[in-house]
Amino acid sequence: MDFGDVCIKKSTIGQFDDGLGVFANRDFRKGEIVIRWNLKILSGEEYAKFSQYEQNNFCHNREGIMYYYPDPERHVNRSRNPNVISDIAKSANVALRVIKKGEELSISDATKEDF
Repeated sequence: MDFGDVCIKKSTIGQFDDGLGVFANRDFRKGEIVIRWNLKILSGEEYAKFSQYEQNNFCHNREGIMYYYPDPERHVNRSRNPNVISDIAKSANVALRVIKKGEELSISDATKEDF
């Protein structure tokens, strides 16, 4: 699946059941926004309709608001050597370093999603 600057394909990290990850379709500079989030705010009823797997992996509570992560942001895997950071203020994943075209995107495996 192509999303312009990034695409989703089989992952080398493979954190999720479907084995997919997000890859750069171009080079990114350090500090550049790589993925701008398009999160959906969920009502309690909407959240309850998701499977347990979806709730546990792609729904996150921030300050009492439940968000659903769609593609492509939902498939950014975790790594001990991340190349992007979640920037809540910018609602985006931002490059921690230069990212080359074709490189898989990852956030720190210590990232806390719910707060």
